[in-house]
Amino acid sequence: MEALLAPWMHGFMIQALFVGLMVAALSAILSCFVVLKGWSLMGDAVSHAILPGVVGAWLLGIPLVIGAFVAGLTCAIASGAIKATSRVKEDAAMGVVFSGMFAVGLILLSQVRSNVHLSHVLFGSILGIEAEDFWTTLGITTAALLVLAVRGRDLVLYCFDPGQARIVGLHVGRLRLLLLTVLAASIVAGVQAVGVILVVALLITPGAIGLLMTDRFGRMVMVSVAAACTATVVGIQLSFMLNASTAGSIVLALSAIFVLALLASPRHGLLRRRPAAQPG
Repeated sequence: MEALLAPWMHGFMIQALFVGLMVAALSAILSCFVVLKGWSLMGDAVSHAILPGVVGAWLLGIPLVIGAFVAGLTCAIASGAIKATSRVKEDAAMGVVFSGMFAVGLILLSQVRSNVHLSHVLFGSILGIEAEDFWTTLGITTAALLVLAVRGRDLVLYCFDPGQARIVGLHVGRLRLLLLTVLAASIVAGVQAVGVILVVALLITPGAIGLLMTDRFGRMVMVSVAAACTATVVGIQLSFMLNASTAGSIVLALSAIFVLALLASPRHGLLRRRPAAQPG
């Protein structure tokens, strides 16, 4: 018990836990929309595309969060524009845009190696998050959660049936832009916790777990949030005890929960499936 409680005797661990739970809750809710909409690659694309925005913002002397948000939203909008104006499909367009933007970010990052803070964009720094970044992350997650609470039903209808959304008078284009904006905001917040490379796991795995465990959207959200928050607590605990990467520990714990859901889900688990009866 002493070993389990030791990490939580430190103020920076409590702060990391609070930030991690906020980011985990937002990412888990949004991951349900991402999984249902089939936007898993979009999450990956936007998370990698924010790198040049972060480095560019540092070079210009403006808040990093602004650069990250603008770059992420630019990637999402550019991918849609390429799809709408050419024969290239959306997944290919996203691949071209985000890989190009990520490459630009790596080149820019190589020019500012002395700035240690920027390297945390790749791998996260939740245990050493500064006060300014703490309040920025808190503000972003709070605003994004409020948007999802107010427009959640409209976004669910858009994800399930865009045609029906048009019939009832909803502006599908605006809903798409709103979902992309919240997605970009969630990624910017998540970068503080797990970094660019692993933030995509928080945006996909919780929703995949919820999808395996239930067939109802409301329950899917609850399962996803519970899984993401549990993985955050376990991951931070493990990283402290093993002196390992906090981001890697969180994602590893989340992956372990996914494997358990894949195997033992009450309705869709691999171990629960019965072999089909052979014809007599």
